[in-house]
Amino acid sequence: MAPVSPSDLSCFSRDYSEAREKFMTAARKASQHIPDIHVTSYAHPCSGPQLEPLATDTVWIGPHNAPSVLVLLSATHGVEGFSGSAAQTDFLSHPDALPEAVAVLIIHAINPHGFAWLRRVTEDGVDLNRNWLDFSLPLSEHNSGYDELADAIVPPALDAVTLKLCDAHLSTYRTAHGDIAYEKAVSAGQFKHPTGLFYGGTAPTWSRLTCERIISDFKLAERQRVALIDFHTGIGPFGYGEPICDHPPGSTGVKLARQWYGDLVTEPALGTSISVAKFGLSDYGWQALIGEPLVFIALEFGTYPFDEMMQALRADHWLHAQSQIDWQTDQTQKIKQAIRKHFYPATTDWQSMVLERSRQCITQALAGCGATLSDNFDL
Repeated sequence: MAPVSPSDLSCFSRDYSEAREKFMTAARKASQHIPDIHVTSYAHPCSGPQLEPLATDTVWIGPHNAPSVLVLLSATHGVEGFSGSAAQTDFLSHPDALPEAVAVLIIHAINPHGFAWLRRVTEDGVDLNRNWLDFSLPLSEHNSGYDELADAIVPPALDAVTLKLCDAHLSTYRTAHGDIAYEKAVSAGQFKHPTGLFYGGTAPTWSRLTCERIISDFKLAERQRVALIDFHTGIGPFGYGEPICDHPPGSTGVKLARQWYGDLVTEPALGTSISVAKFGLSDYGWQALIGEPLVFIALEFGTYPFDEMMQALRADHWLHAQSQIDWQTDQTQKIKQAIRKHFYPATTDWQSMVLERSRQCITQALAGCGATLSDNFDL
């Protein structure tokens, strides 16, 4: 694994359009050296704030019938896409020979609308990482804690008096129930407040349906092994990349994740992660569609404290709960820059840590995918 140099940081971008251009340029350059590389784009029906076109772009590298596939997924949470996009572009910019019988599928900006608009959610206000439920069944997930806090989490106004009252309500709940219960109430997922935070929706989003289409188009369910690294940012120590595994405790997916990535792997279900257990995760949806061959980790890069994330998110959700959004106003730009900074600090030290850790985990995943099937099950 090569050390990160200052020039490598050029793979980071200022916005979605630049990130997409850098990614596609890196794919074109890589195709000059790699024979088995194919680009497919899935056009999004909406546009960005500057009327720019949006899409989820994929790059396939390696034999089409490879029994093992590593998937690199970015921008599940839109504005978090800066780090994942950079890691993907960096990977394409340093093409190395893949292990035998292994292919790589790079999915750039699965939530392009959130990336372009600097939102954590999709165009319909849905958190894609709470959207993977079977909506044909009665919705059993219920978060009474969020119900109690909803009006304080996303207040009716952003003036100082209103925010002070809302913060007092949140603080009272936190003191009464504890930090873990508070975080679960706020972030585990909710399905009753469409303009609220961590809303799971009432139907599959465009981004989820596009994921399902990609899984089908590339026949991932037919592979012997599928590893997936889903890039995230926003919680945890600054710049640290935590490999989070939401497979059931003791399952093959967890065992292989620990075998490949080491004892740093954490499990929300066991309370060992910076992240609490949640409803409707992408992990669960991919597990349902691919099954036992899947080894899924969310690589979470820390930025700033949880309470600062809440302030950035509540302001953004308040903004988009209004009837019209004027991208150019000072208020909009102030809110957007705050949410961008929280999920993408853009300092050179943070960027370097993201690339170094991403390279490490990609190398580990490729090695795991390259192992024989019998070795993988020697647990």
